[in-house]
Amino acid sequence: MNKIIETNTAPLNRVDTDTVTVDIIENALKNAREEMDAVLFRTAMSPGIREQGDCFPMIANKDGKMVVGQFGSFIHGFMDAFSGQVEEGDVLLTNDPYMCNGAVSHLPDWIVIVPIFREGRHIAWSAMFGHMSDNGGMVPGSIPIKAETIFQEGIRIPPTKLYKKGVLQKDLLELILHNVRTPQWNRFDLNALVAACNTASKRVIEIADRFGDDTFYSTMEVMLERNHTAMSAIINMLVPEEPRVFEDYLCDDGVGKGPYKIRCKMWREGPKAIFDFEGTDPQAKSSINFYLNEEMFKMFFGSFTINLVDPQILFNDGFYDLVDVRIPQGSLLKPNYPAALSGRTHALGRIFDVMGGLLGQGAPEAMNAAGFSDSPHLFYSGYDAKGEWFQLFQIGFGGIPGRPAGDGPDGHSLWPGFTNVPNEFIEAYFPLRVEAYEAILDSGGAGLHRGGNGLSVGYRFLNDGQIAIHDDRWLTYPWGVNGGAPGMRSTKILIRADGREETLPAKCEGIEVKNGDILYFNTWGGGGWGDPLKREPQLVLDDINRSLVSVKGAAAYGLVINDDMSIDQAATSRLRAQMASKRGDVQLFDFGGDIADIKARSMAETKLPAPQAPEF
Repeated sequence: MNKIIETNTAPLNRVDTDTVTVDIIENALKNAREEMDAVLFRTAMSPGIREQGDCFPMIANKDGKMVVGQFGSFIHGFMDAFSGQVEEGDVLLTNDPYMCNGAVSHLPDWIVIVPIFREGRHIAWSAMFGHMSDNGGMVPGSIPIKAETIFQEGIRIPPTKLYKKGVLQKDLLELILHNVRTPQWNRFDLNALVAACNTASKRVIEIADRFGDDTFYSTMEVMLERNHTAMSAIINMLVPEEPRVFEDYLCDDGVGKGPYKIRCKMWREGPKAIFDFEGTDPQAKSSINFYLNEEMFKMFFGSFTINLVDPQILFNDGFYDLVDVRIPQGSLLKPNYPAALSGRTHALGRIFDVMGGLLGQGAPEAMNAAGFSDSPHLFYSGYDAKGEWFQLFQIGFGGIPGRPAGDGPDGHSLWPGFTNVPNEFIEAYFPLRVEAYEAILDSGGAGLHRGGNGLSVGYRFLNDGQIAIHDDRWLTYPWGVNGGAPGMRSTKILIRADGREETLPAKCEGIEVKNGDILYFNTWGGGGWGDPLKREPQLVLDDINRSLVSVKGAAAYGLVINDDMSIDQAATSRLRAQMASKRGDVQLFDFGGDIADIKARSMAETKLPAPQAPEF
């Protein structure tokens, strides 16, 4: 049965398109994608979307392949699960990972998809998903650490029609909003997602009006083919025929078990890259599972390699047939229904470190260290002095890894498009005060190119309430490469109003806070790249003067500093020679020790007990 109902069934035809026309349409689509963000940010209400940009837009061809966007296409998974028919004026909605093959990976992400019709003929799709501030469930923010099934994580919206032929299904919308703690925010954010998709639809129709449907269709095919050609060359260059293996870990599951291993083997068969996650640990009992859609991983791989080789290449779905992804059923990355999924952000981020470790083994000079591969969450909620409910959701930033091109940026998001919520905004709308917002001294791993520093944000709570924290890399290190040192791990310190200090776990919820308590939300730094003994001494001194590296921390670079803060060049040269002789050859990876050793040092170094080995 044809799921797309067209009143004009004339097929789209492939025609010749000149390069000027292709460039004009390509840039028009890029602008439409940017306009989607602009519309969303101006009409959404929650700070997570409006200020932070936790959303992912896309324009796809009629077959559902993303042509411009940020997160890869999720239309195939949606349409496979959708049992109805799609008509002009429909707006489609879902948030359920299990009903769209992981096209979204946890319930707070709501997808809106709009079929684009011109004169009765289906020519494209627009889509966007955004992270809602609340989805119901066990805890405010809807990411319960202790959830064991997805039923504890809030309302599940199957693939459905929010609008039918342009008519809003009001009863359905009110039913959904009745199940969330922030119905006003969700309503406005959902309306904003729809408006953004409709804006893209309007722009696509304008392009097709100008150039004709066939030229528009053919240009999108050319854009996909360009990407296919570029990625074919990249895969041939970066992916070897001889298999490589890399492993990394999630520190814990929030309920006392860990670490959890993510293992991937990579090789090439002819033109095709193979990624096999056999050996990854089985699914967890808590919510750290990540339902990794195979096409989503292809998107990660394409985005990672294109930005490594040539960021000017337009990223889209044109190369997906060049990648084969194999994920064992029942593993941490493909859990069996109805496993909990809400805390998937840690495994999602760690995938980028795994890819870096795999690809870098064959080209160490081009690899990155491990960096801020997560989106740590802070939740703060309660009733204010007026008896009104407040609920803050904020994503933390950290240190980007040292790179072949230079130092890692300090205090950045995992996702390039995310921005910081201004402190003034937070203080104006929530009962708290931001008393510190600064780079953490020495948190970036030492190296020829220093890892970026993490951030310390000090939140003074001005109202009694509860907080929840979702973070990782408190036990394992963000590793360094080519002789670079690991970055500093994350910590969460709660100082009570009476002066008592508590070290909080990286994953915790239901923590009662009182007026006057301060939480220091300290994120981790990026690993260093290259031999720190070869870093230009003046660059280390510049970092000291910028409060990024301490005088004590400069010892990792073999720097000798005089009392007047000048460099003793002769003593530095001697010390560096001694350190290099004692150290020996530089190592490709520095993980800060093996897992057994790191766990044995846990209490002494982190003030937190090591997690117990998971039982599968």
